[in-house]
Amino acid sequence: MKELHVSLDNVGDVLPDDFTEEQKARVKTLFYKKLSLEAHSFYKGKMQTFPKAGVYGFNWFNAWYTPGVSNISTTIRDHNELSFSLTNRGNLVGIVSDSTRVLGDGDVTPSGGLGVMEGKAFLMKYLGGVDANALCIDSRNQEGQPDPSIIIDFVKRIQHSYGAINLEDISQPNCYEVLDTLRDKCDIPVWHDDQQGTACVILAGLINALILAGKSIDQVRIVFNGAGAANMANARLILSAGAKPENIVMFDVQGPLNPSRKDFMEDARYYAHKAICETTNPNDYQSLPEALVDADVLISCSKPGPGVIKKEWVSTMAEKSILFACANPVPEIYPYEAKEAGAFIVGTGRGDFPNQINNSLCFPGILKGALLVRAKKITDQMAIAAAKAIAEYSRKKGIHSEQVICKMDDMEVYPYQAAEVATEAVQSGISRIQKTWQDVYDEALADIRTVRSMMEEMMKSGWIQQIPQSILQDSLQWAIDELHRQQ
Repeated sequence: MKELHVSLDNVGDVLPDDFTEEQKARVKTLFYKKLSLEAHSFYKGKMQTFPKAGVYGFNWFNAWYTPGVSNISTTIRDHNELSFSLTNRGNLVGIVSDSTRVLGDGDVTPSGGLGVMEGKAFLMKYLGGVDANALCIDSRNQEGQPDPSIIIDFVKRIQHSYGAINLEDISQPNCYEVLDTLRDKCDIPVWHDDQQGTACVILAGLINALILAGKSIDQVRIVFNGAGAANMANARLILSAGAKPENIVMFDVQGPLNPSRKDFMEDARYYAHKAICETTNPNDYQSLPEALVDADVLISCSKPGPGVIKKEWVSTMAEKSILFACANPVPEIYPYEAKEAGAFIVGTGRGDFPNQINNSLCFPGILKGALLVRAKKITDQMAIAAAKAIAEYSRKKGIHSEQVICKMDDMEVYPYQAAEVATEAVQSGISRIQKTWQDVYDEALADIRTVRSMMEEMMKSGWIQQIPQSILQDSLQWAIDELHRQQ
């Protein structure tokens, strides 16, 4: 390794000159995993609880707690809606998971999901100005199997403490029942980021990618690889946005989704899959390589790569093809390979490759918009409004084949989509209060600026310590050594 100061912006520059593109990509993956472990150990997690009210003398304790606070309790008892404004409930999200489908690692035990859920809370606060906490629960019944009714009952009981619930990393088919039941049974928004969030940002990226390719959503042929929660929601939202069912085909490890799939057609839990089986793939494609010939779009949310999608398959796709390879932590095909095979636009879930298609670009803004008008739910139309807002905002900033949507560190995209989401909630009659587009935008932007200013000040003052350079250097050296060991 070259003797250079290591930062997360120059990792590729300090790697040996003779490393191939694939070796560089593999080292980066190993480096981020090792660094994440060391950084989490250094900080002991990512989140903490801190007051937002001041203590201006001893007697303020009498106002913040007893005896004065009893008036808050009785006031909320008599006017329950005031819980959103007299407490932090109006800006608080509960991130609920049973950790049975965490990233590409599957069931990691309930507490194993805390790192990801804390990460969601971190992004909600920094990107959207939204407070959140991680709630990882054991959903197993007496037989030791994950039971959706346990999650449903848990959320119904805790909803009175939150302004919204973010469901995360719940295995299918349980995730479908949990989301659909809670959307109907709860009086606050219940959002499943793995479904609705992924679909929102995929749609945003697709809208702009199609504009760059000069194609129309109602004309293109779209292939989905993977039939999990993400791609089922992707298909639903993309169809709602104008795609034609006859132009869609979806595959999982068992093959194409069609009426012969008894596993989906005869199991009531897979009602979303059944609809795809019945309405898509009229040409009866039997394999992914066959379906990709002359296809315009491939959206893959399957297992981590590389090598899941082959270069030779991509080379048969239509001119100016679009490929979103969204498996984590490694995409199904590396972007450089897909480009070499002729793909026009390639997106992944990672920020160290061009075109990051990641739900972190949407969930902070969507939840902020819903919270600011106290929406009772988040509908698909609100998610579509957010996707269109991301796409429109990105076009104003400037798009090209290597950046079809803006990056997640663009502060103003979140208040922009928050305003669109809030407007859709108000117009559809599911908001408790009404605010104008501009009011929501201004309030969201002010909250986000406050959070970023606070973090900058805490980093400058040392209240948030900087990661020692030795941790970065050691993590990168470990990654290089691990690559050699694996080879």
